[in-house]
Amino acid sequence: MTVMALRQSPETDSKAAFVAVEGATLHYGGTGYGVLALKDMSLTIRRGEFAAVVGPSGCGKSTLLKLVSGLRRPSAGRVVVDGEEVRRPLKIVGMAFQNPALLPWRTTLQNLLLPFEVVRPHRRQIRWNHARYVEQAKILLAKVGLSGVEDRYPWQLSGGMQQRISLCRALIHDPEILLLDEPFGALDAFTREDLWDVLQTLWLERRFTVLLVTHDLTEAVYLADSVHVISSRPGRVIYRSIIDLVRPRLEEVRYTPALIDYVHDLRVHIARARDTA
Repeated sequence: MTVMALRQSPETDSKAAFVAVEGATLHYGGTGYGVLALKDMSLTIRRGEFAAVVGPSGCGKSTLLKLVSGLRRPSAGRVVVDGEEVRRPLKIVGMAFQNPALLPWRTTLQNLLLPFEVVRPHRRQIRWNHARYVEQAKILLAKVGLSGVEDRYPWQLSGGMQQRISLCRALIHDPEILLLDEPFGALDAFTREDLWDVLQTLWLERRFTVLLVTHDLTEAVYLADSVHVISSRPGRVIYRSIIDLVRPRLEEVRYTPALIDYVHDLRVHIARARDTA
């Protein structure tokens, strides 16, 4: 299979995009001093697309997630989600990180129900219809192979189990956008690859929009529809590869020439990204 890779055209793509980062620049510490994390960053994602972002360490990948979620405003440029400029934290976003960040004093079920306790309108409704929310949580746990662990505490669970719960917590309130910041980076290879399939299954079922930050190029190609390469700081998108592999992607795909070609292509551009500022 020939690798399809193309440069992004923000002016064309942003008109139909669900998520559009348009010429975003971000200074940590203010303009003229501090750290220039992103400069003229442009990126678009269609509704329901699985996008991945790769690049050198410190290039601004995690900062990009903060902009999309509304946790930070750009110093210049703008971020648009579903046609509206992002000016505050979005309620339609779920997030998961490399550290599962489960509350150690809460059981699996209690950790999973936490978003309902803080996100409107659920935080009012859960008081009156607690049983329905519990059932919803149990159904999601079953889908990731964790039936029966509802009453266990984080210290009673393996790292892989904790990360499954973290994914469930990010998805429990049916967000339209899932932001993932190296969620599998701390796991062993077998557990990590198992969770790739868990995530793919959940995405194929629900078709939420995904933006995954990762250093693992095989992970990016195996999971994503498109992979965006970011330059060294200050970060900007310098390359986009469209991944044309059949869904669902099964374990055997990881060892095929087609996937290896995509990985090699990205590796070449990341090497260039280290020298691009």
